[in-house]
Formats: sequence, C-alpha cells, structure tokens
Amino acid sequence: MRGTVLAGATAAAVVAAIWLSAALLTNAAAQAPADDFPNRPVKIIVQTAAGSSLDVMARLVAERLGQIWGQQAIVVNQAGAGGVIAARAMAASAPDGYTLFMAGASVFVVLPEIQRNLPFDVNDFVPIAFVAEQPYAILASARLGVSSLAELIALAKREPGGLNSVAGTHGGLQHMTVEWFRSRSGANLNMVHYPGTAQALNDVITGRVPVMVQNLMPVSGVIASGEVKLLAIAASARLASHPDVPTVAETIPGFTSAGWSILVAPRGTPGTIVRKINDDLRAVLARPELTKKLEEFGSVTRPMQPHELADFVRGERAVWGPVVKQLGMAQQ
Repeated sequence: MRGTVLAGATAAAVVAAIWLSAALLTNAAAQAPADDFPNRPVKIIVQTAAGSSLDVMARLVAERLGQIWGQQAIVVNQAGAGGVIAARAMAASAPDGYTLFMAGASVFVVLPEIQRNLPFDVNDFVPIAFVAEQPYAILASARLGVSSLAELIALAKREPGGLNSVAGTHGGLQHMTVEWFRSRSGANLNMVHYPGTAQALNDVITGRVPVMVQNLMPVSGVIASGEVKLLAIAASARLASHPDVPTVAETIPGFTSAGWSILVAPRGTPGTIVRKINDDLRAVLARPELTKKLEEFGSVTRPMQPHELADFVRGERAVWGPVVKQLGMAQQ
C-alpha cells in the first residue's frame, strides 16, 4: 500500500515538525550527565498484552539492554484503548530516561486520525530510535479448508454472512490493515477485536474466528504445526525466510502493510541520555544472533538517529492518514 495514497499530508507535515522540534529541543536542553545512566532499573512500557509481537520484541530488546547497562530493563504491559493507556502513562512520566515507551505504529499514525481529545500529543514524546518493522501476514484456520489468498477471498464473498476475522484492538494498525484488505479485495469479513494475541490465536485454531491478520512472530509455532495456514505476506517482495509464500500484492496489486515499533521518551528527557539509549539500542539490534532471530520472522531493523525517526513517522502518517479517511474512520 505504500506509495498508493500519499495525498492529504498537511497534518502529517505539522506533526513531523513538532517531532523534529522535540528532538532539537531535547538536544539543546540541559545535558544531564549520562556516564552513570542507568544506575537503577529502567521501565519499558508496551501498549499490548503479553504474547503480542510488540511484547515479544520489547522483551528481546530489554534483556539485551539490561546486559549492557548492568541494570534490569523491565517490560510493563499497559494494554487497552488502542494504545491510549500506555501513551498517557508515558506522557505523565518523569523525563529522566528511566521510563521509556516502545510504541507501535497506531499511536502515531492512526489514533490521532480517529479519536478527538487524546490525553497526549506527539510532542509529549522525544524520538529515540527505530526498533523493527514486521510485515503483516494473512492467515486462516486449517479447518477452513483454503490453501491460497484467492480461495479465501472467494469463500468470504460467497459465504452467507461472510467470515469472522481477528482485527486486533480497535483503531490499531492491525485493524486498519484488515479494513483495507476487506475494501481492496471485496471479501466479506466481520471484524472481531481482541485485547491480545493468545485468545485470538486460540479462536483461529478452533475455527471460531477463521481468519487472522498478524505479524509472523507470535504465530510461527502454529504455522509450523499446521494448525494455521500462512496464505500471504503483505511485504513488497517475498521474504527470504518464506520464499514459497506469495505476497498479498501478487493477488491485490500494490497492497503492502507492516507494523513497526519505535522507542520514545517523555518530552524534556536530556539529549545525552537519549543519545546513549540510541547508541545502546543500535548496538543490541546489530548483534548477529538477534538479527538472525528477527529475520526468521521477516523483521527489518533500521539504524536511525532521533531526527531520522521523526522523518520516518512523517512518512508513515502520509501513507495511513488518507487510508483512514478513505475507510470512513477519520474523526469528523
């Protein structure tokens, strides 16, 4: 889908300017010494429940950051309201580097489009670093009896009442991806929202909700066991880790979608601490053992400086903002 809906990006440019200003203000702010940072445990807030791809990613990173720091990096799940609860907690935290937020895309590219009066704004956060990007995959319960994306679309069109599909939390990028897939394919899919991956996956396996759009990380085991069929991946090209799995674009031209995670801090966090965390996280993500693990799930890491992260978010808003409007989900 990247590159197909780039109009209407004025609001995105404003948001990006705010983010860039936050990054510059942080670097110009009082430069608290970072030599002894951290000297106590660091909390990393995650907006999803345990077992989700974002949670798994946070724990992989936290363990390795803790090794570098000699202090625990503790993952705290604050799921609910599509990321609002976690983002609000982040915005209210002290700007000292000891509370961080590993945020998913929806907080920055979807929530501002669909909800009025959010209890936070993007200028409440200081961009630190990009963590990873994972393309979404379209999956089906083995009990459904389909073996390709085309078969799934055809079945969803002719089945009375359509098919139920896992749509993640309302307003999340996973939800937007299912809505966009439904719109582009004409498949009759009924959205079923879940607070976490574990319960959703159980319903997919049993066939109660036979369709799922999800990153590969939390579903690799059930794909390997044959309980769930991997039909297509919404990447721009076939993944080296799954060369026999077609892209969604091979059936629906131009369709791509990926979730991503970034690390941010409260506004006012000293630039020395931001740069130290950025350096340490980039070192963690460059480790061959972690790179190999992430590649198995089709994940891509991108080394970014804080100002580059602000530019990245601006680009994502330019893509998804118009999609939200086209789907009729934007705030009026």
